[in-house]
Amino acid sequence: MNLNKLKTILKDSWIKNSMDLPFFLILLLVLSIGLVMLLSSSYFYAYYNIKGNNPLYYFTRQLFFAVAGIAVLYVVSKFDYHQLKDLSVLGMGFALICLIAVLLIPSEDGIKRWIYIGSFSFQPSEIAKFVLILFLARGLDKDYKKLTCSKLSRVPLARSIYEISGKRVLITQGTTTLFYYLLIVLGIAVFVAAESHLSGTILILGIGVIMLWLGEGRARWFIIGGILAVILVVVVIFEYENIPLLRDYMAERIKAWLDKEYEPTGARWQTNQSLYAIGSGGFFGAGLGNSKEKYLYVSEPQNDFIFAIVCEELGFVGATGILLLYAALIWRGIIIGMRARDRFGALIAFGMVLHLALQVALNVAVVTDTLPNTGIGLPFFSYGGSSMIICLVEMGVVLSVSRQANMPKVYTFRKSKSRKVTQNKETF
Repeated sequence: MNLNKLKTILKDSWIKNSMDLPFFLILLLVLSIGLVMLLSSSYFYAYYNIKGNNPLYYFTRQLFFAVAGIAVLYVVSKFDYHQLKDLSVLGMGFALICLIAVLLIPSEDGIKRWIYIGSFSFQPSEIAKFVLILFLARGLDKDYKKLTCSKLSRVPLARSIYEISGKRVLITQGTTTLFYYLLIVLGIAVFVAAESHLSGTILILGIGVIMLWLGEGRARWFIIGGILAVILVVVVIFEYENIPLLRDYMAERIKAWLDKEYEPTGARWQTNQSLYAIGSGGFFGAGLGNSKEKYLYVSEPQNDFIFAIVCEELGFVGATGILLLYAALIWRGIIIGMRARDRFGALIAFGMVLHLALQVALNVAVVTDTLPNTGIGLPFFSYGGSSMIICLVEMGVVLSVSRQANMPKVYTFRKSKSRKVTQNKETF
């Protein structure tokens, strides 16, 4: 074997086993813009509220989490994602322990979301979202034949109903398998809801529905579930004051969303200031760093409502560009899932990027007053260490799937003899 042929074999092998470069570069671009916007939106708030008047407090901490997250992302991307099957079971156990532990921590206002270990803190719900995707991907891959099976279920209750009804009511293996995983999703959602964490509960339920749909559960159950969900939403909207399960602050947020003139200096303050920021940004924005709403008008502008500051400073053009970058990242992740080596890889890739899509969509909907304020952060933009790390770990899992996916992962160019730039065989 000559040297040139060996170089070609090694190069082809590296390309096939490399992570997806377009996905990684888009991710880095989104993350970089997010850090810049966090600095712009938070420096005055940090100077005014943080002890020591440190305007870089939130930025330096977020930068640390981002760098640490990128390092973890790279390690995870080198990890064979098939080993996550067994780790997902252990992860689910750990997540449940954390969700139970956080409920045992005393709280004056009844809101229990954080576990503190010295100066370090994290949200168990963030871990639960990540682990739930892995656990469902493992189960829906393992039980795929059961999920799509039309034969009578082996569950004793299903067989009893079949006999009692005179063999008219057939509960299939597919139905019992679907409801088994649905109960797991609902169980996790109940624990998160007990923390008074509405946004986390919504995301857990959303992730569960997405994964069960990707697992090819029977469509009729999703139609029935969708109808029931719409009925539930309508009941909550019109009867929120009479629903005992809703905490006072939840009911107040719904009222503030429905009544645009309700408490303009109270429950509507944050949303109103967000809309002012978006409107004042216009088409091209006030310019980076020139937001007025971040000067203690939008409460904690580095968190859930950071997109309002983005709109004010970068305008419609800049905000649209950022949303298009998110769309490109999500679409590239979907392509990775479509080209994945196996069903498990496809499920986790789809699950991770669609979780990202769901969170972005809900955050933008809240900031624009399309939905009530639920406290959902914007991935890679909103301040938060545990959220940043988990989001980057999820993207690392997608890159791990891409290493074994049947797709080219880099753009390469070479000059032909006629000095024209052409693409080689690895281009897509």
